[in-house]
Amino acid sequence: MAGFGEILRSAGEFGLFQKTLLLALCCPSVIIPLNFGSLLFVQSSPNLHCNTDWILKAAPNLTREERLNLTLPRDPEGSFSRCLMFVPVDRDLDTIREYGLNETVRCQDGWEYDRSMYQATIVTDFNLVCDKANLAAVGQVVIMAGALVGSLLFGPFAESFGRKQATKISLVLVSLFTVVGGLSPNFPVYLVSLFIGGIGGGGFRVNSIVLATEWMGMDKRSLGACLSQIFNAVGSCVQAGTIYFIRDWRLAQFVFVAPMVLVMTYIWFIPESARWLLDRGRTEEVKQLILKAAAINKRTVPESLLEQIAAKKNVQQGGIRVLIQSPVLKKYFLVITLAWFSTILSRFCLLFNVGNFGLNIFLTQLMFGLTEFPAHSLCIWLLEVFGRRYSLMVTLLLGGFLCVVVLAVPRDQAIAVTVLVLAGRFFMIWGASICNVYIQELFPTSVRQTALGLASVAVRIAGMLSPLLNLLSIYHWSAPTIVFSSLTLLSGALVFLLPETRGTELPDSTPEYHNYQTYYYCPYYSNQTSFYAYYHTYYYYQSYYPYYHNYQIKFYYHHNYQNSSY
Repeated sequence: MAGFGEILRSAGEFGLFQKTLLLALCCPSVIIPLNFGSLLFVQSSPNLHCNTDWILKAAPNLTREERLNLTLPRDPEGSFSRCLMFVPVDRDLDTIREYGLNETVRCQDGWEYDRSMYQATIVTDFNLVCDKANLAAVGQVVIMAGALVGSLLFGPFAESFGRKQATKISLVLVSLFTVVGGLSPNFPVYLVSLFIGGIGGGGFRVNSIVLATEWMGMDKRSLGACLSQIFNAVGSCVQAGTIYFIRDWRLAQFVFVAPMVLVMTYIWFIPESARWLLDRGRTEEVKQLILKAAAINKRTVPESLLEQIAAKKNVQQGGIRVLIQSPVLKKYFLVITLAWFSTILSRFCLLFNVGNFGLNIFLTQLMFGLTEFPAHSLCIWLLEVFGRRYSLMVTLLLGGFLCVVVLAVPRDQAIAVTVLVLAGRFFMIWGASICNVYIQELFPTSVRQTALGLASVAVRIAGMLSPLLNLLSIYHWSAPTIVFSSLTLLSGALVFLLPETRGTELPDSTPEYHNYQTYYYCPYYSNQTSFYAYYHTYYYYQSYYPYYHNYQIKFYYHHNYQNSSY
């Protein structure tokens, strides 16, 4: 019986079929950040004041400056109040000018906004100012909460109904509720659109990477995750540039969703994961997909190899139950999730603290964005050179160490602090990309999507906790850095417990973890002592690769130039 890896090598591990699929799944990663571009308008705090058109009934020819002077109180700094106005009165203009107005009240008829920067934002359309100003940031939390729910829901969903179905439904949700957001008549409807759109975005990220990875050979698996991250970074840059030219958030919503129409024309035709189909016992569909992939790659799959697919095992049940019941899978999940959690927590803590490093905030933010491209690009190459485990250990330990070193640099040394922070963030981004690849290779097909989905939930929680962690700075400025740096260093040390997966086939079923045969061939050892020496290496190997428990192990050594089995 041939394994799927052998069949894939025959059909082509990274031919035109895989390249087309990878490009098709990466393109939405550029578009999805655009669909939440309205949140960038939250950062705009326009000049505003209460609407005081009531006085125009008494004096319709008043200039704007005269109207404001008569109807608005001034702050201690001398500027017009943003949230207070004088109580409207039923008097003529001369009386108002002679006696003035003294009693103030909160804005009663809405606000007037300075629209020189933006024509319309969610702040101006939903009046998220004064006592509602804090609601403007709620959208960011709602999106992350939606992405968290999407990761939690679509992981198990994909295990039961397939990667393709989960990917399509996710994109439909993103597209539909981006339009709903642009048409929102009020802020609650807008928040609902963000939440459901976030569910779709989180679900797509979880499923698209796995779908691409499961069709690739072992030498190209890192492309599935890392290239998607690069496309996502491109989308963030395009988002900022687009909003620079489109100053109306509702129009921006519709412009952003337009490219998704193109994606929706082809997303229905992407292939299902053959590994998932094989795991569900749908061998005939697997054969058809293998033949299609081979034809596109201009390869030929031997008929004898295809016939062996029919001998595949029964349907493997996976999901959260298997992940929890297996001590080994559970240990791997906790270690890799902690590593991923710590990298994301550190990245967002540094990002949300961008204004406190001493340099211009916009320059620092630009450098933060530019670090993502080399980090994801280098990850693709270095993972195949140094492997997953050592790469992740080094990035976490170095990233955590650099952030700790920041504490030893005087705070008035802005350039030195910024350089160290950028270097630390570079390694955190790199580590997150490695985790995205590594987690897919550690788990069998029957639980791979569930493990990735649950780990993504932890990642979203890290993003939501990072602003709260930064609040510890009110007790001491170094407290947030100490917490997330220590967590990163701890997770980097624990990565040593994981096995190396570079150059290995993706495990297709849980039993492959529990009934694994290992053969040692000892060509020149012809005595029993030497055999026992190799027998003891078995125990080392078992502790080094602990997921292969319940070993069936055989030793071969050369005795009188003949192979003997023990």
